[in-house]
Amino acid sequence: MSSSSEPTGQPAWAAVPAGWPRTEAEATAVQERLRGGVDASSAATSPGAPGLVVGVDVAYDDERDLVAAAAVALDARGLARVAEATAVGRVSFPYVPGLLAFREIPTVLAALDRLGHTPDLVVCDGYGLAHPRRFGLASHLGVVTGLPTIGVAKSPFVFRHDPPGPRRGDASPLWDGTQEVGRALRTQPGVKPVFVSVGHRMTLDAACAHTLHLSPRYRLPETTRAADAACRRALAALAREHG
Repeated sequence: MSSSSEPTGQPAWAAVPAGWPRTEAEATAVQERLRGGVDASSAATSPGAPGLVVGVDVAYDDERDLVAAAAVALDARGLARVAEATAVGRVSFPYVPGLLAFREIPTVLAALDRLGHTPDLVVCDGYGLAHPRRFGLASHLGVVTGLPTIGVAKSPFVFRHDPPGPRRGDASPLWDGTQEVGRALRTQPGVKPVFVSVGHRMTLDAACAHTLHLSPRYRLPETTRAADAACRRALAALAREHG
């Protein structure tokens, strides 16, 4: 495996897998079939343990119907960047709330494959169990890859919560009826919380602890910040290349 801190060249092009769902009914059936594979009872890794934590994120070019994905690996202890890879693909599914993973996963998988590292944890800009069918992007990605994943979102989707306390580390449950599906977590004093949920091979307590470790200075985890910048650079480079 490479340990270069440089980006991995120009974005790779991602292919949509054969048999990929094309309709809402097909995608919902896939979620229902796979969601039983989520492990939310044990934590595969602890915050700050030696290893690699990888942030993934996507950005869209709506004019050309493209999606860019980035996977950025950071040293789990010091949060220094280790490697970065990007991929670009055609949007593979229509926009349907609750089914966004089907627009993004083929390109995210291509970026992860190109990264050349096996993550000890993947942090997704989105949801895991905090999803109407308990199977958002973080859970979907975790189940299909077997990797430990968490979701850290900027908004609570459709779920209710009380505001967490004002201090870093304060949290409040994210409720769907009487079920806690995630937590609103204050990562910095005086800023809006983020919304953390289990993806796969991770408990909710551990997911929140990882999120705090990865957010030493800003509201969003360093993994998310790095991946967001990388996928936007990939789209900008593609736009320059094609005029």
